[in-house]
Amino acid sequence: MHWLDWVAVGGYFVVMVLIGLWSHRRVSDVSDYFTGGGRMPWWLTGISHHMSGYSAAVFVAYAAVAYSYGITIYVWAFLPLAVGTAVGAWLFAPRWNRLRRHFRVSSPLEYLARRYNVPAQQALAWSGALLKVFDVAAKWASVAVLLRVFTGMSMTAGTLLTGVVTLLYCTVGGLWADALTELGQFVIQGVAALAMMWVVLDRLGGLSGLGTLWHDLPDGHTDPLVGPYTAGFLTAYVVVKLFEYNGGMWNLAQRYMATDSPRAARRSAGLSAVLYLVWPAVLLFPAVAAPVLMPDVADPEQTYALMAQSYLPMGLVGLTLSGMFSHTMAMASSDANAISAVVTRDILPALSPRFRGLSTRTGLLAARVVTVVFIALSMVVAIEADHFGGVLGIIVGMVAAVMGPISIPMLLGLLPAFHRCGPRAALASWALGLGGYFLVKYGLDGASQTAVVATPLVTSLVVYTALGLLFPEPDEEADAVVAAVSGKPQPDSGAAAAPAPESTVERA
Repeated sequence: MHWLDWVAVGGYFVVMVLIGLWSHRRVSDVSDYFTGGGRMPWWLTGISHHMSGYSAAVFVAYAAVAYSYGITIYVWAFLPLAVGTAVGAWLFAPRWNRLRRHFRVSSPLEYLARRYNVPAQQALAWSGALLKVFDVAAKWASVAVLLRVFTGMSMTAGTLLTGVVTLLYCTVGGLWADALTELGQFVIQGVAALAMMWVVLDRLGGLSGLGTLWHDLPDGHTDPLVGPYTAGFLTAYVVVKLFEYNGGMWNLAQRYMATDSPRAARRSAGLSAVLYLVWPAVLLFPAVAAPVLMPDVADPEQTYALMAQSYLPMGLVGLTLSGMFSHTMAMASSDANAISAVVTRDILPALSPRFRGLSTRTGLLAARVVTVVFIALSMVVAIEADHFGGVLGIIVGMVAAVMGPISIPMLLGLLPAFHRCGPRAALASWALGLGGYFLVKYGLDGASQTAVVATPLVTSLVVYTALGLLFPEPDEEADAVVAAVSGKPQPDSGAAAAPAPESTVERA
């Protein structure tokens, strides 16, 4: 890269750290660190929700699919995000906000001890935290691939560079630092992506080149579903993303919790849904057009980076690389904050009495230490990403498949229709859903990608619903939680309607 490109990248890193330091002044307690004190404006949380929803994998793994298969990448990978988030704006976003307001929770999983019991909460917390280590590792690996193409930097060095910078700002500033840096990253990514799209259009002959592009693409590249991406896969993926992007990814639930009202949470989700509908088409257009402009790319995962190097002037290459960084750093930092919330508020109090009722200062220290440990572990896994099926293998094969068993008890537990589903249904759906994943993934030879993604989801959904219908577990406290998050009038007294105490174990 030219020295101007390095200036752009270096300036981006400096700005991110400065925002983190500024945000540090807004964090006075655990609520500020994990949910922004419930004071974030809806437009900021909407942009933050969107930026936290995907990473540099867009420019690596997804760009490779766009290069190899065409527009199907938009149909199966991003339309489900828009649909799922739009449904969640009506169904889930206001409930997450009411959960914080009524029960003063700082972690998306805190309410599960009250809704089900502590064993169910711990099962979801431990398995979800482990899953997120691999999920974030895939994002670090994506950035490292880009750095290797742009700079020749090794995968290890690229992972460490990006992880350490992210660690600096998200550890000190909490959710405020995440959201504000994501706003800055959104602007940078916008400039970089529009510049890339303009250059590609110019290479195609201007806007008129769009008409001939579709005829010049290889066979099948204009088909909505092609290759392994079948209608069955799309259906399973839509349902997975419905749960994942409305709270199954805990960091996204935090965005709804951070707004000041249920109405603001709904508007936040609506903004994010619109961005998912429009913005991925802009980001992926260069990769879709790449087979016409660069037909002999040996490694499709390097498509976007090679196009940027070939077509963009000096300075803009560095800005584009910074834009690619932005998505990964946004997702990784918000995931780190969510995991820290779950570990410090849900897991540690169940392991040791020392972590119950921590002082403000000690609680913040514990949150920051957990953030450091989580990011460090994910960087170690990223360095060994090839042993886990590569970037796309982790994102689709592992994360999407395991997300259903973890998120179904958590999300459906908020809805009145499932108020009779108790701890037995939650634990059974989680255990059998995960069992279905491991059976299909490792016990059956030649299982399709659709089967790997759909089996755990369908198993968990069927078990949870069936047990609630056949063996209902009525519970006044669980009913009070569901009523509260649904906006129904609360009783004047009773433990079930009272604000939640500080500790999971104390609640239990």
